[in-house]
Amino acid sequence: MSADGQERSHWFDDDAGPVVRPYAMTRGRTTSAAQHRLDLIAVVVTEPHADDPEADPTLSPEHVDIVELCRDTPQTVVELAAELDLPVGVVRVLIGDLVDTEFVHVNRPVPPAELPDESVLRDVINGLRAL
Repeated sequence: MSADGQERSHWFDDDAGPVVRPYAMTRGRTTSAAQHRLDLIAVVVTEPHADDPEADPTLSPEHVDIVELCRDTPQTVVELAAELDLPVGVVRVLIGDLVDTEFVHVNRPVPPAELPDESVLRDVINGLRAL
């Protein structure tokens, strides 16, 4: 009860909106099996066979939102976190769930060691200019 004798139905003011702790969305988990593959710039792509994620009772609304956001345009992990206004750690766990259930797959960024050397690219450009 508040000081004026009225029962309060929530702890925060009206501007705060509904409050759900991040660990509640992940059922207390802080990692997933796919966690090691989820760099901030890893690209999440909806699988073609992922027709109706809402029909799966094991998926939360946040899971469904991730699938829908990635359906038309693949999104990076950090873009999804920003769009959903959720911590990156929570989004990583949710994406890991979706990878496990085959609703999405993740394309990892190319490691810098596998990128072509800058001098090779300059030689190619110079060669093209010489044509």
